[in-house]
Amino acid sequence: MTEVKNHEYALLNEIANDSLVTQANLSDRLGIAVGSVNWYIKRLITRGWVKVSHLDRTRLKYDLTSEGMKVFTQRALSYAKDSLKVYTQFREKARALALELKQQDVKKVYLNGNDEMMDILRLTCIEAGIQISDLPEDIILESKGQEYQVRHRNGNHA
Repeated sequence: MTEVKNHEYALLNEIANDSLVTQANLSDRLGIAVGSVNWYIKRLITRGWVKVSHLDRTRLKYDLTSEGMKVFTQRALSYAKDSLKVYTQFREKARALALELKQQDVKKVYLNGNDEMMDILRLTCIEAGIQISDLPEDIILESKGQEYQVRHRNGNHA
């Protein structure tokens, strides 16, 4: 697969959403200078991913070519696959932790954190029949880096 820089992908996305977008709008939306937008668009045109047509003297229309659409779609699919892989890894870790807690006869936990990783743990605990408390219980679950961590209310780690 052809490597697509983040700004190139963002431009392809914006053009796919609005073919009449101006370079000034693209600059505002993407937080990059108009000159950089112009440079990236020229690069996309050279690569054959975008074509430009004149609507009148001052207005341009940008369209993704079939090759541009292919690159855009491949990048989106690659991102989706990577996201699914990460989700699956966290889900497996959460299931292992929930099983361990069930074996220890833990019935209620407090989740300390509010990110996607903790959302996965929340869902997994609920599925395992472990209640989620609104207040810190004896068992507090947290995420640390890429791992889940069990902490007892007294501060000791399990």
